[in-house]
Amino acid sequence: MKVAIGCDNNGVLLKDTIKEYLQNSQYEIIDYGCHTCEAVDYPDVAFQVAKDISEGVVERGILICGTGLGVAIAACKYPGIRAATCHDVYSAERAMKSNNAQIMTMGAQIIGPELAKKLVEAYLGSSFEQARSGRKVQKIIDKEKELLAAGVYEPEQQTCS
Repeated sequence: MKVAIGCDNNGVLLKDTIKEYLQNSQYEIIDYGCHTCEAVDYPDVAFQVAKDISEGVVERGILICGTGLGVAIAACKYPGIRAATCHDVYSAERAMKSNNAQIMTMGAQIIGPELAKKLVEAYLGSSFEQARSGRKVQKIIDKEKELLAAGVYEPEQQTCS
């Protein structure tokens, strides 16, 4: 399985720890940066990971920022992407099993490296439970398609004030 990993400057150390942890596994890791502690806008990394998941370049993603929230919000702006912030093993497992989330996000200022490794293991080791949750996830997909087709949801027109 190809797994994308990316972060902003707040998550560099945790990203590098997770990357090293996964390099001796059955996963092919693609690092989307950032690679230094110099300031980086987390949406740029999140958008690239979301795009590549959407296009089939990678199967799953792990994104890290200070809280895990910003990268989740940014990634979810990309049509078809479901990103879930996880700070405990159960939510990491359920992100995939119940929600078929293609991206797991974590907060480097919230959790430490050992817990992060357990979260990644739980997330990547889980599979979507289609029979149990497929109908619910399909409703989310259908609503997104409906809003996009109706022009109700046009991400490029959203702004912050």
